[in-house]
Amino acid sequence: MITDPIVLVASTLVLAVGTFAFRVAGPVLRARVRISDRTQRLVATSAVVLLAALVATSALMEGAEFAGVARPAGVAVGGLLAWRKAPFVLIVIAAAGTAAGLRLLGVP
Repeated sequence: MITDPIVLVASTLVLAVGTFAFRVAGPVLRARVRISDRTQRLVATSAVVLLAALVATSALMEGAEFAGVARPAGVAVGGLLAWRKAPFVLIVIAAAGTAAGLRLLGVP
């Protein structure tokens, strides 16, 4: 853990400048760099696949162990409601309620 305040501030500033540079590079370089339509579709698809993998990992695993049935059931309910285009608040409440209800019934 970093305890030196100067190193902490310097690290934060370096990360802030790097983040800002990445954010500015998109609009600045967009006119100079031409990306093919196929590549743009692949990047968009890869973002969806990465997000789906993150959701699956978070829904199914607790550290290195299986999370139990309640969490994936809550995610499934939330996913179903999102697919049906339900309001976001309803999605969150239904998913959390499903997981909490199952845990209250003793389902891990």
